[in-house]
Formats: sequence, structure tokens, C-alpha cells
Amino acid sequence: MPLGRYGIWTFDFEDQPASLIRDSARELEEHGWPALWIPERDGREALTHAGFLLSVTERLTVVNGIAQIWSREPRWTRGAALLLADAYPDRHLLGLGFSAGKPGTKPLQAMNGYLDAMDAVTSANPTAPIRRLLAAYGPKMLELARDRSAGAHTYHVTPEHTAQAREVLGDGPFLGVEHAVVFETDAAKAREIAREHLHLYLTSKYNLAKFRRLGYSEADIDGGRGSDRIVDDLVFWGDLETISGKLRDHLDAGADHVAIQVIGLEPGKSAMPHWRRLAEALLPVTA
Repeated sequence: MPLGRYGIWTFDFEDQPASLIRDSARELEEHGWPALWIPERDGREALTHAGFLLSVTERLTVVNGIAQIWSREPRWTRGAALLLADAYPDRHLLGLGFSAGKPGTKPLQAMNGYLDAMDAVTSANPTAPIRRLLAAYGPKMLELARDRSAGAHTYHVTPEHTAQAREVLGDGPFLGVEHAVVFETDAAKAREIAREHLHLYLTSKYNLAKFRRLGYSEADIDGGRGSDRIVDDLVFWGDLETISGKLRDHLDAGADHVAIQVIGLEPGKSAMPHWRRLAEALLPVTA
């Protein structure tokens, strides 16, 4: 998949007007970013959001990271993804995830059932293939991603987890890793920003299970505050050189692609200055 080694992962477009989203996406493309990852929270519907971003750019690959399986029925997810694959060949990647899920529902069972339902639909035969990947952390979901999609998307993990995920996936499937960064060299300030960002994840059921599998103790989780150890592992902070070096650790551990989430921005401020700096440091120079 033509995603390059680095991309941008952002919540920023969830609340912005369409004109600003359009201008930002075009500027990212101009700076050479090959891929843009968008979540589905509560601001934008995932597939229409992806379609808009594809329509205002020419080369950028847009990745749903992720579209929640609870947000739409499988047949409509398939239908939307078919249209995007046909209209923008090789530029859309459908990432699917369990997210918060539903009470009493097991993630693996729910995802398997969702994929079964998508694959059972025979109307609207594809003119171009749908490319999909799964949000996956534990071995069983990674195996499902390996067997029933193009690969896996991980979020808030360490290079050690990336190495483990690569071992489960094997050599062929795609592994895309998100990692958050803060451009702040003062440790206390950087960790304060990181803790605010991580609090939601350090207090949610499925993320806590993931962190425990990664070897973090209850002292590291610290009631949702997070120890310095877990904060520093999950959010890279410092100057451009330091951050760039740590991001490369994921590639060295077996990731095909690292999607960078810049956090710690003041309200109303754009991440574009940081995206420009990262492009200069990480992206290949083109003629």
C-alpha cells in the first residue's frame, strides 16, 4: 500500500469547518505527506469524512483510523467503501474497530460477525477492491487482522508491542502504528500535556487491558494519572530530533508505517507548523 513510512493522524478535523479542513488537507499533500489518518469520534461520520478529504486532494491516501463498527450496518459500510474505492483507486483504506463497543459484547466475536456480514453482501459488485485493516492489539485480534484484512492498526502502543504485533502478523500484512507527540522540552510541562491526553485511555476498560498486557502495573496506571514511565512511553516529547528518533523505533521494530498525532496545541491553534517541521525531518526529498 502506497502509504510511505510516515503519515499524519489527527482529531483536528472533527470540529473544523469544511473550508479549513480542505485547505489543511491540500497543504499536507503539498508538503509531501502520503497518508492522512482520521478517527471517528462524535464530530464527523467516518466514510463521508473520508470521501470529502479524497475529493479535495489528488494523491493523498485517506485512512479511517478507525471507523467504528457500531456506527453503521455492515452492508452500508461495504457500499460506501466500494464507492470510495471506485472513485479514488488505491487512495482509501478502511480501518475498522470495535472502539468502546457494547456492554456484554466480545470484541473478537463482534468483529468477526461484522466482517462476515460485509462479505456476505453480493449486490454492487466491486469495480475496485476495498482495502481494509483492523484495529488490533491482542494476539487473537491481530490474527484476525492477518487472516481477514490487509493488516492491523495499533494506537497508543510501544515499539515493544510493535515487535510483538509483527511477530503475530508475519512478514506480509501491513502494520500501521499511531503515536502521539508533544513538542515540549520541559519534562514537567510535556508530561502534564500527555497526562491530560492519556487520561481517557487510562480509565477505559479495553485500553487498560492493553496496557496491562504491555507490562504496565497498577502503579503505572495510577488511577488514570499515569506514571512517568507509561506517559513517556506512550507520548514522545522533546525537540524535533528526539521525537523523530523515537518514532523511527517503531519502524525498526517492524512497523510499515507510523501515523503521527501531534497533541498539546493551544485552543484554536493549528498543528500545521509542527506537521511542516515533521515533513522536513521525516519525509523523503522529492525533485
